[in-house]
Amino acid sequence: MPRVSFDQLLDAGVHFGHLKRKWNPNMAPYIFMERNDIHVIDLYKTQAKLDEAANALRQIAKSGKKILFVATKKQAKDIVYDRVKSIGMPFVTERWPGGMLTNFATIRKAVKKMSYIDKMMKNPKTVKNIAKRERLQITRERAKLEKQLGGIADLNRLPAALFIVDINKENIAVREAKKLNIPTFAMVDTNSNPNLVDFAIPANDDASKSIALIMDVVVKAIEEGLMERKAERAEKDEKIRQDKEAKKQEQKLAEAKKAEELKASKKVDEKASSEEK
Repeated sequence: MPRVSFDQLLDAGVHFGHLKRKWNPNMAPYIFMERNDIHVIDLYKTQAKLDEAANALRQIAKSGKKILFVATKKQAKDIVYDRVKSIGMPFVTERWPGGMLTNFATIRKAVKKMSYIDKMMKNPKTVKNIAKRERLQITRERAKLEKQLGGIADLNRLPAALFIVDINKENIAVREAKKLNIPTFAMVDTNSNPNLVDFAIPANDDASKSIALIMDVVVKAIEEGLMERKAERAEKDEKIRQDKEAKKQEQKLAEAKKAEELKASKKVDEKASSEEK
C-alpha cells in the first residue's frame, strides 16, 4: 500500500511543474501532460518513486546511519528544519559550505571550535579575563558558526545518504556526494535532471505544501526505521539478559550439585572411619 494517496499529492500541488520552455528533457518519463504551457507531473510515478525512496531511507535509519538533509531555499528551509530536528538527523538549511563532504575534516574543525567557545564561555575565570569587546566578537563568531553549522554539530563522520530539495540550487552538494559515492535522494522538478541523483522523486519543489507532504512521508519512514532499530536492540538486550540469567542459574545448580557431592563424600568417609573403629 502506498505511503501517500494520489488525492493527497494532488491537493498539495505536487503535480505542478515548470513552464514548458524551462523543462529538462531527462524528465520526460515523469511528465503526464502539458497544460497552459506548464508541465504536469505524473503523480502515479511520484507515488511509486516516493515509496521506493522512503523504504530505502527506512533501511538506512534502521542500520543506525545518518542521513543529511539539504534545503537552503526559502520555501523549504523552515519545513525541513522543523521536521528533521524531531528525528535527530543532521541538516543544512543555510548556505551549503563548499567542501563540506569532500573536505569534511576542515568542517569538523569549525564544529569543534563551537564546542571550544562554549567551554571557554562557561569558565568564569576565562570570561573575567576577556575584554568586553573581545567577548562580543567571540559571541558573534559563535552565533555565525551555529547558524552555518549548528545542524551538523553531531555529525562525526560522513553521512550515509543525502536528501536534497531542489538539485539545481544544491548542485554543489550533489556533485560532492557523487564524488564520494554517497547515495542521494531528492525532490526533482521538471527543470532538473533526475539522472544526477540515485533516488529521484518527481515533485514540485517550489510549493511549501508539496515540500511539506514529501518531507512528512520521508520523516515518517525514517522514524519507522529508528523504531525498528530500537525494538531490535531492546530484543537483543533482553536476549543477552536472559542468557546471563540462564548462565547464572546453571552456575548455581552446578555449585549446589558440587556441594551435595561433597556432603555425600563426607558421609561415606565418616561411615568408613566408624567401621574401621
